[in-house]
Amino acid sequence: MQKRKRLIRLSSLIFFIFTVIVTGLSAKEFDQVMVVQDENGYRLQVQGEDFFIKGMNWDYYPIGTTYTYSIWNQPDDIIVAALDNEMSLLKAMGVNTIRQYVGIPSRWIEYIYKKYGIYTVLNHAFGRYGVEVNGAYIPHTDYADPDTRKALLNEVREMAEEYKDTP
Repeated sequence: MQKRKRLIRLSSLIFFIFTVIVTGLSAKEFDQVMVVQDENGYRLQVQGEDFFIKGMNWDYYPIGTTYTYSIWNQPDDIIVAALDNEMSLLKAMGVNTIRQYVGIPSRWIEYIYKKYGIYTVLNHAFGRYGVEVNGAYIPHTDYADPDTRKALLNEVREMAEEYKDTP
C-alpha cells in the first residue's frame, strides 16, 4: 500500500513538472515558466524569478447544484459574471494560482490570467477515479499494469498538447 501511495505521489509530481515545463516552453509572448534545479533542489521560476505559488483548488458550483453542473457549459455572460466575482475575491486574498481539473476551456484560462494575473495549473486525475484501458473502463487503477501506464501517459500527453499554447 505504501509503495502504491509513493507511486501515485511520484506520478503526480512528474505530471505537474511535465505540465509546467510544456506550458512554460510554449507560452511564447507570455510569462516564461520553468522548473529549475540547482544544489538547493527544485524551484518554480517565472520570468527567471523564483515564484511561490499561493494557490488553491478552485471550481464553481452554485448553491443547489451537484457535481453534474459545469460552469463551462453555461452562456458566456454567466461564465464572465461567475469568474469576475470569484477571481476578484481570490485576487484580494493574494491567490496567484488556481488548480483546476481538466475540462476548463483554454479561453477561460486566458481570461483569468489576463484579467486577474492568476495562473491555472491543470490537474489530470491520473487514474484516481479509474481509467479507460484499451476501450474498457477499469474502476480501480492498477498502476503496475503497462497498458494502464501507457493509457494514462497518453491522456496526459493529449492534455498537454491541447493546452500548450494557452497563456
